[in-house]
Amino acid sequence: MNMIRNIFLAFAVASLAIVSAPAAHAGDPQLEAAISAGEVGERIDGYLGVVGSADPAIVRKVQEINNKRRALYEQLSEQTGTTVAQVARVTGEKQIARAGAGQYYMDETGAWKQK
Repeated sequence: MNMIRNIFLAFAVASLAIVSAPAAHAGDPQLEAAISAGEVGERIDGYLGVVGSADPAIVRKVQEINNKRRALYEQLSEQTGTTVAQVARVTGEKQIARAGAGQYYMDETGAWKQK
């Protein structure tokens, strides 16, 4: 029963996290361009990643966003009694599902793939 409860809570929390996670880079034309160019993508673990190599300014932006996501995941996991990894994972799955055609994402094996 606890496992089902935790999965349900993680799903609910991830839904909340999805609302906040994209907002972390929404409106940043430099990062949006990097995502469109295939330099940045969503990872299955709920964080952004650099695909190959990118300008140091983009790498810093990705790190900043990931720090904000981590803080949000920690807050949500405390509120729901789930783990940060559970919240992040469900969020990652949802973010990948929302990614647009041509965008990159990292699958479970750690390989970058293009939608």
